Amino acid sequence: MTGPRIGYLLPTRDLAVREEQELGPLIRQARLAERLGFDSVWAGDSPVTRPRADPLLVLAAVAAATERITLGTAVLLAGLRHPILLAHQLATLDRISEGRLIAGLGAGFPHANTEAQFTAVGIDFERRVSRLTESIEAMRRLWIPEPASFKGRHFDFHEVTLAPGPVQPGGPPIWLAGSGEKALRRVARQADGWLPYPPSSRTYADEWAIARRAPRPVTPALYATVCVDEDPERARRRLRTSIERYYNAPLEYVESVQAMFAGPARDAAAWLRGYDAAGARHLVIRLAVDDHAAALEEFADGVLPLLRRGGRA
Repeated sequence: MTGPRIGYLLPTRDLAVREEQELGPLIRQARLAERLGFDSVWAGDSPVTRPRADPLLVLAAVAAATERITLGTAVLLAGLRHPILLAHQLATLDRISEGRLIAGLGAGFPHANTEAQFTAVGIDFERRVSRLTESIEAMRRLWIPEPASFKGRHFDFHEVTLAPGPVQPGGPPIWLAGSGEKALRRVARQADGWLPYPPSSRTYADEWAIARRAPRPVTPALYATVCVDEDPERARRRLRTSIERYYNAPLEYVESVQAMFAGPARDAAAWLRGYDAAGARHLVIRLAVDDHAAALEEFADGVLPLLRRGGRA
């Protein structure tokens, strides 16, 4: 198979925005994505700022309902959780999924709403990055099958053993979000993968040149929002409705910092191939739509084949 691997973001936030309490559709969407040939399904995290179903519980249900598809968090705010508890949850989920888990982690976007979320759970927002980096180091120790100890600025524990351990040796791969020199150095230093959302493929290429300096292999990925519609103006309207409802912010602001596209399938594939050419090997697609079942099939029919044929080997 040629081209990048393609993932699908489960619409946990979309359901919450529409005040839909039933979560069964998420499981059905994951099974549909697997049947349509997607490589992975993902769930986002934001318990307070942009409320939605808990990503790890959703992915546990998806793991039981699917067979081959990779599962990932896009992305989990590790700083909101203690690393012993998070390492335990991720190891258990890796065990349930038989080693199909990717732990996509982030520190949290520097915004007042995100700060309010950390404040609500009693965590200093200014320390979110150092909590993230310590959490990664602590969890990797906890995923080794022997008693683990750690002493840092935020966490201090001794002779802790988790059971069951993860299926994947050393634990699930950790992919980090983020752009900018500090974040990219963090990726190179600590991550197994990079999951950013830069608004242009040129920016992606420039930043990947920094992140790829890691002393070990790092998977370059992309988080991208897409609205496929053969009518470009209608696609733009649909994108605006979805994004402004999701973020409660103008589309023009959000698209200035995130990778977003609205238009026909062929143009969407060409836009995504630009990121593929810039180095991205795993594309996580958020569909900006209301009817996710129909949109997922439309993307699989109209965009996936073009990415598979048009990508690099």
